[in-house]
Amino acid sequence: MTATRRVPDTLPAAAYADRLVAALADAGVGDIVVCPGSRSQAIALAAARLAREGALHLHVRIDERSGAFLALGLARETRRPVAIVVTSGTALANLHPAMLEAHHSDVPLIAITADRPAELHGIRANQTTRQAGIFGDAARVVLDVGADALREPEDDAVGAVRAALGWRDGEHTEPGPVQLNIAFREPLSGGEPMPHRRVDRVERPPMPSATLLPAPRTVVIAGADAGPAAVDVAAALAAPLLAEPTSGARFGPLLVPHGRDVVPQLADEVRRVVVLGHPTLSRSVTGLIRRPDVEVVVLGRAGQDNVRGTGVTRVLAGRIEVEPAEPDDADRAWVERWLQAGRALADARDAEAAPDSELSRADYARAELAEGRTPITRRELVSQVWDRTWPHDRLVVAASRLIRELDLVAGPKAVRAHANRGLAGIDGTVSTASGIAVGLERESAGGITRLLIGDLALLHEAGGLHVPPGEERPRLQIVVGNDNGGSLFELLEVAGSADPGDFARVQRTPHDVDLEHLAAAYGWPFERVVDRAGLRRALSQPRPGIIEAVLEGGADAQGL
Repeated sequence: MTATRRVPDTLPAAAYADRLVAALADAGVGDIVVCPGSRSQAIALAAARLAREGALHLHVRIDERSGAFLALGLARETRRPVAIVVTSGTALANLHPAMLEAHHSDVPLIAITADRPAELHGIRANQTTRQAGIFGDAARVVLDVGADALREPEDDAVGAVRAALGWRDGEHTEPGPVQLNIAFREPLSGGEPMPHRRVDRVERPPMPSATLLPAPRTVVIAGADAGPAAVDVAAALAAPLLAEPTSGARFGPLLVPHGRDVVPQLADEVRRVVVLGHPTLSRSVTGLIRRPDVEVVVLGRAGQDNVRGTGVTRVLAGRIEVEPAEPDDADRAWVERWLQAGRALADARDAEAAPDSELSRADYARAELAEGRTPITRRELVSQVWDRTWPHDRLVVAASRLIRELDLVAGPKAVRAHANRGLAGIDGTVSTASGIAVGLERESAGGITRLLIGDLALLHEAGGLHVPPGEERPRLQIVVGNDNGGSLFELLEVAGSADPGDFARVQRTPHDVDLEHLAAAYGWPFERVVDRAGLRRALSQPRPGIIEAVLEGGADAQGL
């Protein structure tokens, strides 16, 4: 029988975990997501005890991928680091999609990965692999605590929180994901709770400042997560604003209506673009950024790889001070040309949608009734969801065809909208929205979070619908545009060149899942709507549940 090796002054797993979790709460981690596992049990039990004492909020999820995206959603909404705790082996590999998204979106996520001690590595021990650094560049910092180094859990906790908030050795940068890998020897739990050394709350580091100067023929581009700062930058520069719906900047007097369609008309005259956030939705906008004769100024972290022009690209990191422009007649005319072009497109589209004013009252009523009975188009779906979402609400949009439709029609509104556009994957969308909903309800009881999602994105993370007993279901309304498969691929060139049968099978991937049964399995209220009137009625009730909107053509595909 081999005795457990204990290095003098190292702490048992339970004592280390007690002090670690308490220090994380002191340092400002208000939420911890825990997934079940053996090697991580000491941290999980410590989190459960502190949650009972009211020191933090605990969330339990069975699947690590869903748990990680729940943590990501919480961190997005609260703008504070959130920890996800998993056991060793394949468990932490399931965190990789969320870590990648957090890295590319600058979200402070702390992956606490329980590991096996050094003596179990290299001998094919169960659930043992090289864990430290497994996320590659997606983890901004890796803190690897060996089993012989379990001495100062408070320092390890503070180090993880500081790294997640952007503190680096000799450098202050944007928030991002970190890995805290901790090796435990048996016994993995047991004993009385261990008091910890109090630590101070960690705040964002002081950021360096940079000055942005006005320049002729500048446009401001607000991509995902740009925030209201983009509106202020455009105002200070007296420049037209092109804003995606999940930028949080789709409002203000300089917002260009239908901006993506205006770009082809005026792009040749642009000499500089100022980019905030991550623009991904429009080829005309990304094409403008990549023009070699256009200077690109990115307001973001140094080394950011989301936005890069082919000409001169500068990154201004930290706190940006904009030197206000003093526009002359040429500058004002430049802005007005963009705004007029946008208004002309908006007027033309409004005229197309307007009812015939020459109809009699009876004929108008019949036309209104017939309109309500018409099938739901994607454009109608996204328009209604946008129109019913207000600044005190949150809107989450999946990376699917619907977000592109929303970009075409969303009008000016100061809505805080989110989307996982760092890598634009459909992973974890339900859990991300759940995290945002939990964070919102904690801060504002009056709002609701709406998730606008396609059927494939929902099915891709059906497990995210699970809420364990003892936890309150998030105030989340999930609106599913169901067109029976991945219709986004129909917009790509492959749709016209591939064999139709092969394309349907491997690209569009139709399914026969009954979403009502899926909702019932996870305990969610459900409503299916097939026409515009039904959709309006369903959305008029801001309550949690799943609304399946069968899109035009979808009913035939599903045999409804």
